[in-house]
Amino acid sequence: MKFYKFISYVLHPVLIPIISTLLYFIIIPNHIPKEFAYQILSIIFVTTYIVPILLLYFLKKVKLIESYHLSSIDERKFPILFFALLSLLLGKLLLKANTINLLALSFFGITLASSIVYILFFAKIKTSLHTLGIGGLIGFIGIISYQYQLNLLLLLIFLFLLFGFIATSRLKLKAHSMNEIFIGFFIGFFTQIIVYISYTF
Repeated sequence: MKFYKFISYVLHPVLIPIISTLLYFIIIPNHIPKEFAYQILSIIFVTTYIVPILLLYFLKKVKLIESYHLSSIDERKFPILFFALLSLLLGKLLLKANTINLLALSFFGITLASSIVYILFFAKIKTSLHTLGIGGLIGFIGIISYQYQLNLLLLLIFLFLLFGFIATSRLKLKAHSMNEIFIGFFIGFFTQIIVYISYTF
């Protein structure tokens, strides 16, 4: 059980944006100055990791959530909406740079995914944010592979294996049902594709 908890923490959805950004700068053809890349990484780290953690700490302090796991739909509503807004603002900021448009689109994908998750709350459908995160990352890496004509098959296979570990962990911890696992994955994956196609075609 400790192993499954470890997987859930190490591959927590709040870490996916910074992982995506790191992989983006590692994979793409080297045309971006390192100083600029470091600035972008710092902004994304603060915006998508530090700020959400501070938000959850505040919500727990004022007793609007019972735990950081956000087990119930009601507890998830505001954090998801807040993260959707953060992702939208971040995407707009990155798009202004005009050199990292693909990375900007990935955050618009996160915005769309978070919005869908929020809408599903009203149908009493809870989605696995862990598998949504890894699904989005797989979609994003697939887009990078297509955009730059790079063979990233080994990386994609590795990410699919991680998806398997994450899905198994969430099921073993009884955090989600099988349906919630796959709904999360498909929302994360296809929102990246939809945003990319909408922007480029």
